[in-house]
Amino acid sequence: MSTMTETKKPAKLKVDNNASLGSRVFDALNVIVLVALALITVLPLLYVLAGSLANEAEISTRPFFLWPHKIVTEAYEYIFATPTFVRALVTTVVVTAVGMVVQVLLTFTMAYPLAKRYLPGRTLVLNLVIFTMVFSGGMIPTYLVVRDLGLLDSYWALILPLAINPFYLIIVKSFFQELPQALEEAARIDGCNEMGVFFKIVLPLSKPIIATFSLFYAVAIWNDYMSPLLYLSDPNKWTLQILVRQLTNTDAAAALSQMDRTWVPPEQGLKFAVVVIATLPILFFYPFLQKHFAKGVLIGGVKE
Repeated sequence: MSTMTETKKPAKLKVDNNASLGSRVFDALNVIVLVALALITVLPLLYVLAGSLANEAEISTRPFFLWPHKIVTEAYEYIFATPTFVRALVTTVVVTAVGMVVQVLLTFTMAYPLAKRYLPGRTLVLNLVIFTMVFSGGMIPTYLVVRDLGLLDSYWALILPLAINPFYLIIVKSFFQELPQALEEAARIDGCNEMGVFFKIVLPLSKPIIATFSLFYAVAIWNDYMSPLLYLSDPNKWTLQILVRQLTNTDAAAALSQMDRTWVPPEQGLKFAVVVIATLPILFFYPFLQKHFAKGVLIGGVKE
C-alpha cells in the first residue's frame, strides 16, 4: 500500500551539453550575420541622410559620416523652391496612386473569374498568362505597341503596359480559390449578381492581399525608371526617378533649370537630398501596411 502512495519522482532530463553549446553558437552566428546585414542596409541610408544635411566642405573632407558637424537645410529649401522638382514629385505621386488603383483593380477582376473552374476557356487563358511569365515581347515590340496605341508622352504609358503582373495574378487567383464557396452561394441566394458578390463579399475578405499587392504595385511604379525614359520625351512630364537620374549624372543645380533663388546649395548635398526625398514616401507608408504584409504574402500561396 505504501508503495502505491509513494509519489513518483519525475525522471531527470539529460542535458546534452554538446547540443546546447552548438545551439548557442548557432544563435550567436545568426545574430552576428543579421546585425551585419542590417548595418550594410542601414548605414548607406544614414550616410545619404547625413550628407543631405551637411555643407559642401564637410562632404568633400569627410569620406564617411553619420552625423554632420553643422546641420544645414539649404539643399531641401532649394529643391522645394524649384518648380521643376515639385512638378516631378507631384507627377510621380499622382501616377503612382492612379496606377496602383488601376493595376490592383485589373489584377483582381481578372483573377476572380479565373478562380472559377467552370469558366469556359479558363485553362487556355491561364496557359497564356503563364506563357507571358516565361517569354516576354521585349523592349522594342512593347515600344511599338505603345506608340501605335497613341500613348507616347502620356502617363498611361507608365501604367497600362505593366497593368497586370502574371505572377501576382496567379497568387491572387489561388487566394480566391481558397475562399469558402458557401459565402458566395449565400450572397447569390440573397439576390447578389457576380459583381455584387465580388465587391461586397470577396473584396472585403481580401484586405490583407489587397494591401500587399497595392504595396508591390506602388513600389514598382514609384521606382520605375525605364518606362518614363522610353515613353516620355517632354521634360515637363518627367517623373521623379528621371529627374534623380539627371541630377546625379550631371551638374545638380544646372539640371533644375527653373530656379527662383540666386544662391546655389552644395552640389553633393543636393544630390543626397533628392535621393532622400525619392526614398522616404515608400518608407513612410510601409509601416501602415506591415500588419497585412506578412499575412498577405503567403495567403495566396500556402493553403491552410
